[in-house]
Amino acid sequence: MVGGDLELGELLAAAEAAPPGESVDVVADDLKKRFGAERVSFLFVDLIGQRLVRLTAAGGDAADGAEPIDLHGSVYDSVLRSQRQCVEPDGQGGRRVITPVTNRGDCIGVLEATLQSADDTVLRQVRQAAHALAYIIVTDRRFTDLYHLGRRTTETSLAAEIQHQLLPSASSCEAAQFTLAAGLVPADDIGGDTYDYTLDRDTLHLSITDAMGHDTDSALLATLLVGALRRSRRDGCDALEQARHAHQALLSHNLGLATGQLLCVDLETGACELVNAGHPWPLRLRDGTVEEVRLAVNLPFGVVAPTPYRLQELDLRPGDRLVLLTDGMQERGAGAVDLAAVVHATRTLHPREAVRSLTAAVLEACHGNLRDDATVLILDWHGDRRGPAGTGPDPRR
Repeated sequence: MVGGDLELGELLAAAEAAPPGESVDVVADDLKKRFGAERVSFLFVDLIGQRLVRLTAAGGDAADGAEPIDLHGSVYDSVLRSQRQCVEPDGQGGRRVITPVTNRGDCIGVLEATLQSADDTVLRQVRQAAHALAYIIVTDRRFTDLYHLGRRTTETSLAAEIQHQLLPSASSCEAAQFTLAAGLVPADDIGGDTYDYTLDRDTLHLSITDAMGHDTDSALLATLLVGALRRSRRDGCDALEQARHAHQALLSHNLGLATGQLLCVDLETGACELVNAGHPWPLRLRDGTVEEVRLAVNLPFGVVAPTPYRLQELDLRPGDRLVLLTDGMQERGAGAVDLAAVVHATRTLHPREAVRSLTAAVLEACHGNLRDDATVLILDWHGDRRGPAGTGPDPRR
């Protein structure tokens, strides 16, 4: 029915029946049939978060997607930062509607369409379509390289390919108890950084690691390290056992050393246990004050030494922001950045925007040429604020 409510089941069924690379076509056809939408396209964020790449629906103007679009300062940047739909004249009597496509806090991109009329009901249903598209893309990108190919606006080395595949598929995640976001700016000669997170029923697992060396050597060492951590984590190990398994894996294969921080946060109580294996201290923003969390420091993974790893406890309170870093955020040219001041200045921003501000400051200080990977992971702890079943964060954020 033209202008009728979105039938989510029908849309998902149509998406599943189509080839995995035609998700945008399915949503575009839906918008065209119901609202007479024109020039429908999906723009997704590239690997380094600096540009957008347009994927035009079949039958659209292919020229629109010829070149990546600079994100900084654009209307798309405003939509992604605010997570609010934008409606503006298209210059030809229609309305240009730009809607965020986001899944559990992870900004995938934006849905853009031209409509001849756009009242509140229509705009609401376009937002619903964008929300559905987020889930469709998350599902379909398991079966096609289309979205991976499109996100590459610069040439990718073998080491960079390995490193990228080690990272979670989403760089941000929202839940009732927390919001997190991470970012990795690779050095010109890949430096072996990784970050990881996952949720089980009771625990949030976090890690940030730095495999020593550069290029494919560090990428291969990072692969061994992340594999060992994930295997032990999936076997039900706590942070201490994960550290032991990672350490033993590096010793057994004699590939080198790596630093890291492993955290396990109880989702109900906020109790946090961690291991610090030779890694830089995190920063904590609490009640408007930023300070280093001066943890005891164990030796890096892979060091031949009899000293056992130590399990520590970290106090997390509702309202805290915890910032995990690699040394690439602090050393060499990056040392000119007052990280504590940036953390304080961005305290009201969503973690994904605070991550962008921190990595941008380091990039600027290094004049765009990093000698070591720079990685940051931000955790905002809200506490157990889950409501009755069916309530929680706005799924469109």
